[in-house]
Amino acid sequence: MHRTRQYIALLRMNLTGVAQRPGLVLTIVIGVTCAVGVLVSMLAMGVGARRQAMGNVRDDRVIVMSTGAQSMMMQSSIPKDVATSIRDLPGIKRNANGQPVAVSAVLIVMEARKRLDDSRIYFPLLGVSTGLPDLLPEMHLTAGRMFQPGLHELIAGNSCARQYTEFDIDDKRSIRGSDWVIVGLFELGNAQSKCVVYADAQTVLSTFGLNNYNQVTVMLQSATGYDDLLRALGASPTFHVEAKHESEVVEDEFKGLNGILNFVSYFVGVIMAIGATLGAVNSLYALVDARRRELATLRAIGFGSDAIVVSILSESILLALPGALLGGALAWAFFNGLSASPFGFSFQLAVTPSLVVLGIVWALGMGLVGGLLPALRAARVPVTTALRAV
Repeated sequence: MHRTRQYIALLRMNLTGVAQRPGLVLTIVIGVTCAVGVLVSMLAMGVGARRQAMGNVRDDRVIVMSTGAQSMMMQSSIPKDVATSIRDLPGIKRNANGQPVAVSAVLIVMEARKRLDDSRIYFPLLGVSTGLPDLLPEMHLTAGRMFQPGLHELIAGNSCARQYTEFDIDDKRSIRGSDWVIVGLFELGNAQSKCVVYADAQTVLSTFGLNNYNQVTVMLQSATGYDDLLRALGASPTFHVEAKHESEVVEDEFKGLNGILNFVSYFVGVIMAIGATLGAVNSLYALVDARRRELATLRAIGFGSDAIVVSILSESILLALPGALLGGALAWAFFNGLSASPFGFSFQLAVTPSLVVLGIVWALGMGLVGGLLPALRAARVPVTTALRAV
């Protein structure tokens, strides 16, 4: 009999007997379901966090920082005169009043208290120069007004007011011995879960005794504006700054968190996969042992060992497939859109089709590995020994 026909016949026989072995089959399906569900749901944290971080990124926004600085918090320092000169460089868009859309910013890390348990959390206070509404068209006030230059006034994201204390309108926060008043609340486009607070840059610099900004963010005039800006920055050896697209900066800042989330996801996923695979191996060994006489008879009448191996491997993979689909479906049903706040960064989990496909591939791999040893065992049992077995 041709090997292909042998394989098809054996696979049909294997699948026909599935209903007669519900306990062993359910062990495989449930194990794979748990492994895939956990992997997909945990990887959904990384996808959701990246989606949150990149939610407001625009192609026409460019961030200028000190040469070699990895972020505005890490060694980026731009003198005031350099920041002023950057505003007048070519390639930068101008608003309706003819002013360049360029905002200098200084970052201060501040402490807040969670509403639920009064635990401490840290948020960025950004002192910004004029022009913030032009630079961030996605930002709109939902209550109160914009802060006024020269005054101890703050505007906070709505997420700050939802999650932390002392962020409602007219609340006062003590900063360096002075009371700063919350005068406005805002939403920031697709980054609504991120707590950000803005104030006047000169007031912040004066309060903290600082002389330099951390970065200058500009909006490009056109698609060629980036190249024009780079040439202008390179033409002045006194600047010591470099410009990057907003997406590059956000990706660099997100790498650390993304690495941690992916490591935890795959670490837990591997442990679950090992458990599910061992369960599949034990179940398939039991199936093979229960069919030793049947398999021996098939080999005696001409079925090849290779056809037996491939048929058992195929059975193992096919038994893993329902678990993969069920695990992906459960992850989407229970975790897609679920809010999470690891390391103080709030976002919603996102179970995407690509993650479900990855879970399916992961499950098929478990099925292949789990069925390999039982398949080889079935093919290596001597025909005479199997026929004498009770």
